[in-house]
Amino acid sequence: MRKIISVSNQGATLDTGRRNFLKLSGIGLAMAGLALVGCDDDDFQIMDNNVFDLGQGDVGVLNYAYALEQLEADFYTKVVNNFYTGISSVEKELFTDLYHHEVIHRDFFKAAIGAATTNVLPKLEFQYPNVNFNDRNSVLATAKALEDTGVAAYNGAGKYISNSDYLVIAGKIVSVEARHAAAIRNIINPGSTDFSGDDVIDANGLDLAKEPKDIVMAAGGFIKTPFTWKERGIG
Repeated sequence: MRKIISVSNQGATLDTGRRNFLKLSGIGLAMAGLALVGCDDDDFQIMDNNVFDLGQGDVGVLNYAYALEQLEADFYTKVVNNFYTGISSVEKELFTDLYHHEVIHRDFFKAAIGAATTNVLPKLEFQYPNVNFNDRNSVLATAKALEDTGVAAYNGAGKYISNSDYLVIAGKIVSVEARHAAAIRNIINPGSTDFSGDDVIDANGLDLAKEPKDIVMAAGGFIKTPFTWKERGIG
């Protein structure tokens, strides 16, 4: 059984070499570790109708994460290339940082997967039918939804990762995504406890974890490019 989802992405136009918490040297070392692990090309399939299949197992999960990082990078690229009217210097700095982080995450996954297999999820196309990029509330609400969804996605996919090197990298990236989510929530409601609200933290004090099918329900409306995944593995 295969499920089809659609997404979209635009290329970044800003310099990715400045202002980021994630040092490129560290990312390079992590990428080298992933490249040494390698993946089986048989884990991927291109459908006869040219719809890309994420595959299964570790490679499928990496492609799944790559799709989400493409979405976040595309969204923040649009934000920073046309800041909404009246944006404060603090908010501009925050969005610029988030932009750089997400572009680094996106490019990291592309390089890491590409070092292990030729079957890398292609560049996706995105849409934002209900987002007004010139409206502060609309941009912040979308950023909140994307960051919360990203954290829950990584948490939910972790159990499907069998290689410990991949799991370590995913854990490091999700910790950054959680910082993003907290920062956006604090911008929306400064000084409140929303950064760890009951809608994202469970009764055990842990971030929510969601299955890929639930993430698709939350983020699929932004994705125009269809792709599939195998039921066994991360479905």
